[in-house]
Amino acid sequence: MDFILYAVPFFFVLIAAELLADRWRGTRHYRLADSVNSLSAGVLSTTTGLLGKGVGLLTYAFALEHLALLRLPADSLWVWVLAFVFYDFCYYWLHRLGHERNILWAAHSVHHQSEEYNLSTTLRQTSTGFVLGWIFYLPMAVLGVPLLVFVSVAAMNLLYQFWVHTRHIPKLGWFEWFFVTPSNHRAHHAQNALYMDRNYGGVFILWDRLFGTFQEEDDNEPVIFGVTTPLASWNPLWANVQFYVQLWDDARRTESLWDKLRIWFMRTGWRPADVAAKYPLTKPDLSRFRKYEVPLDSRRQWYVALQFCVYIALGSDLMGRAQHLSTAALLLGWGVVAWGLFVLGVMLENRPWALRVELLRLGSNVPLVWLAPLLGLWPASPLAWAGLLGYSLLSGIGLYGCRQRVTRLAS
Repeated sequence: MDFILYAVPFFFVLIAAELLADRWRGTRHYRLADSVNSLSAGVLSTTTGLLGKGVGLLTYAFALEHLALLRLPADSLWVWVLAFVFYDFCYYWLHRLGHERNILWAAHSVHHQSEEYNLSTTLRQTSTGFVLGWIFYLPMAVLGVPLLVFVSVAAMNLLYQFWVHTRHIPKLGWFEWFFVTPSNHRAHHAQNALYMDRNYGGVFILWDRLFGTFQEEDDNEPVIFGVTTPLASWNPLWANVQFYVQLWDDARRTESLWDKLRIWFMRTGWRPADVAAKYPLTKPDLSRFRKYEVPLDSRRQWYVALQFCVYIALGSDLMGRAQHLSTAALLLGWGVVAWGLFVLGVMLENRPWALRVELLRLGSNVPLVWLAPLLGLWPASPLAWAGLLGYSLLSGIGLYGCRQRVTRLAS
């Protein structure tokens, strides 16, 4: 986790650099609402992970203690190399089944919902993947890979995947044969039939070539990014539950008890026959594909962008202090982040009630000043009162300016 924490500033520097290159080349691969939505999913995933990371670590440590066939030394280079390769092999199967099974796709689909493809897409991660993802790495514990080595190579694997989420790097010749690259990963993020369910490796594309899941990016078939059942929302909370809700609705509607159970573990897209007949789902025609967009005036875009920076800072602070905070404090911090990102999503969608719910968010800062020190999120201090009061007042002024702008446009 420390690797990722230290890398966060570099992530944002590289995103800014790509954004400048995007504007310079006139390619416009960034949209504010889409990027905020992707980064919001990342912030939500990170803060949720502070609560759920123990699931994977505890089960791994338990398996290492009781099921390990070997005791590999943590100070040997060959163990690190073996662990790095083995981790990517396990990741390949988690990633592949994450596309092929309903219950796993419900978690992983968050990463694929963006209809853009840029470095901000990398940080668009699930908040529910920790529930089942740990299962796929247990073979490493059985082999005897030390916990420190496991955590480290997991972070290195994740860091490698950052740079491949760009459209500014073309094919890389021989490198394409062995490693995941921007080109073959662009194909992975496509919803075109040609590219569907291909290129699952995290670092090595060799697994895909070995197991028959490789597809080269074809210049004659431009990639259309996104998922075949569009999210059509800028809300990161809905992004994380959308497919779960669809599965639950289908399980509830079918008359077959067997189908109510097996729908969760069937191939992605499988639905009970009676439900599919009564509640058909139509897939969009890619020849007429239009990206999801909600008109929003520039003032409100700036307001949302500045408010989002507050939640990046809060999420980073929670990451940095997580090991010193109680579970209650982490829960409160997560709740504040989730509530705020939900409201910003509502504003980006320009809901009729967006301004009212934003006022409610600002008003919730008052009890937060009392509750946060009580649970240990931060110490009691007059500065906390002054800071939150000042922030809320300035936000209220900005919100009033947005309302005035909307009123003038409407008149």
